[in-house]
Amino acid sequence: LERDRGVQPLDGWMTRLELSNSDLVRASADQLNFKMVQKGRKGRWLTPHVRNKILRAIAAARPEHVWTLKDLFDY
Repeated sequence: LERDRGVQPLDGWMTRLELSNSDLVRASADQLNFKMVQKGRKGRWLTPHVRNKILRAIAAARPEHVWTLKDLFDY
């Protein structure tokens, strides 16, 4: 199982929306940490559970968008 998926769409969205990793950690109601967000941006494989935490965090940080996992991850 390939663990490195390359830079993910999440990274582009966060850059365009001027969101930092710590912005997502702060917005998250889950136990999300900086390292999880960093791995998600860089394309390290994340469990569906962690991907969903990131999805909920970006939805909380930018509720004006409707987000899906497909918007953020290409795997």
